Amino acid sequence: MTMNGIDVSNWQAGINLAAVPADFVIMKATQGTTYISPDCDRQYQQAKKAGRLLGVYHYVSGGNAQAEADFFIDNIKGYIGEAVLVLDWEQEQNGAWPGVGYLKNVARRVIERTGIKPIIYTMASVYDDVAAAAKELDCGLWIAQYADDNPTGYQAHPWNEGAYACAIRQYTSAGRLSGYSGDLDLNIAYMDANAWRTYAAKNGEPAAAPSESAPTPAKKSEDTIASEVIAGAWGNGQDRVNRLKQAGYDPAAIQAKVNARLGANKPAARTYTVQAGDTLSAIAAKYGTTYQQLATKNGIANPNLIYPGQVLKID
Repeated sequence: MTMNGIDVSNWQAGINLAAVPADFVIMKATQGTTYISPDCDRQYQQAKKAGRLLGVYHYVSGGNAQAEADFFIDNIKGYIGEAVLVLDWEQEQNGAWPGVGYLKNVARRVIERTGIKPIIYTMASVYDDVAAAAKELDCGLWIAQYADDNPTGYQAHPWNEGAYACAIRQYTSAGRLSGYSGDLDLNIAYMDANAWRTYAAKNGEPAAAPSESAPTPAKKSEDTIASEVIAGAWGNGQDRVNRLKQAGYDPAAIQAKVNARLGANKPAARTYTVQAGDTLSAIAAKYGTTYQQLATKNGIANPNLIYPGQVLKID
């Protein structure tokens, strides 16, 4: 059993999470001991109302492990017990990198205060060290590794799947889904909804079963299904045809709507190759956009960090 989902931060401020197809949504909550994501609670409440499984993450910055953990917990008290807790362990803006001892201290403090074992997010390049730390603490792993930067919808079997054991795999920052015009981080969780709730539960208690079964959803419109096909939710080729038929849809009619949306003569998207001395704001001005839009479109966490030879998507 697997589930598809996204992770978001204030870079996606204003996103309508009720409109974006996802089994789960993980929101950035805090970073270090001073930053709180301004859009976190709005995103969280919207995702919760839409029936998504929930998660919140803290970006580790280094400094004081206990203070970081306390800052995270103090700002997510209303989410504890229903959201998976995540520690984001990356090199950028992290003064403790690469010492996993600091990471373990943050995780221990989270466990001490909440009774919840956090999932640890990191990249595949440091898998061995972080996996050893996670095993010691009995924490799950969320691993990021991308095959390329090409736009994609959800993938049932991401590139290099199975190369390492993990609870969640992030496989692109160039995800394209219906309901949102920018790039998104796409993830696959190797679990079902009950396992997700167990990760979120205090002291690892089994998730409580819902009090009553959710009603069977009404059949979606062909326009909605076409959007999901474009997002990659129905697979490709004959597999897509078979799945659409089994769900009671006419594959030919859906494909016609998809073709009409995509358009045969759609102009090629513009790109720009960064030159020495370029800044994101100068490039944005050249193309009549903003550096914030370029950063979001290209998955750039720090707009001040671009490099010569980097190919930026303009459209």
